[in-house]
Amino acid sequence: MKLIFAGTPEFAAVALAALHAAGHNIVLVLSQPDRPAGRGMKLQASAVKQVALQQGLAVAQPRSLRLDGKYPEDAAAAHQAIEAAQADAMVVAAYGLILPQWVLDTPRLGCFNIHASLLPRWRGAAPIHRAIEAGDPQTGVTIMQMDAGLDTGCMLRTGIEPILPTDTTGSLHDRLAELGAALMLQVLDLAAQGKLQPVPQPIEGISYAHKIDKAEAAIDWAQPAQTIVNQVRAFNPFPGSSTSLNGEVLKIWAAQLVQGAPGVSQTCGQIMALAHTGIAVAATESIVNITELQRPGGKRLSCADFLRGNALQVGQVLG
Repeated sequence: MKLIFAGTPEFAAVALAALHAAGHNIVLVLSQPDRPAGRGMKLQASAVKQVALQQGLAVAQPRSLRLDGKYPEDAAAAHQAIEAAQADAMVVAAYGLILPQWVLDTPRLGCFNIHASLLPRWRGAAPIHRAIEAGDPQTGVTIMQMDAGLDTGCMLRTGIEPILPTDTTGSLHDRLAELGAALMLQVLDLAAQGKLQPVPQPIEGISYAHKIDKAEAAIDWAQPAQTIVNQVRAFNPFPGSSTSLNGEVLKIWAAQLVQGAPGVSQTCGQIMALAHTGIAVAATESIVNITELQRPGGKRLSCADFLRGNALQVGQVLG
């Protein structure tokens, strides 16, 4: 099919590469403007732009698509390019810009979105993080016909993915990116045959995955231990969970629930035991075993390596 693709991060880049490999004619790629990144804060192209340039695809990076917005020149240029593309459909994955109605109406078949949840659960910006944080046993991908609402369009295809006890947002992201690309190829095949069967989203079970705020990173040791472990998994690799010790902020990258541990009466956040297999910390209802952590300016270390270079003591209190 003749496609426009709109996306920005790695999740979207996986889909773009799959569509190109499958032989679809991608006439235009939209991605967010280059952003400063890394220690040198040099401008860096998005993952989608990098894939597009590798494949010799035309790229546009408007700051906005609103013709009456803050960047009308960008939007007008994008409007001209999108209309000139004469696309059958636009494929959208984690683009990061609101699509005005004129964009939704321009491609012949409209706009198809790859959303990393089983809609209507976890509409919004951070569905993978929030599914892990909430302790959901499974999630998935929904291919959706986009409308003017926030992830409210009719469903075209869904795929289920279990959330493993060891999953982080990073590991689950990678599996969902592959699943999303595969489902989108199926949807485009059906669209080419005129066999799409849109299904309205259920009106029950709606929840919203609000954007991750760095202020959420601090661990509250008064929370149940399972809640803390879910947070650590959900915030790996971004923004990372954190706690403090002696005025220094520590990043906590991996932690486990101590199975069968009784409710503890000690101060929440108190270090209960130190071993090369983990740092046992008291929380509500049970104990959290920290297995990977990081000091400011240091590397991420296993508990064993961390304890070799840092003198922690039983009885110290984190947080």
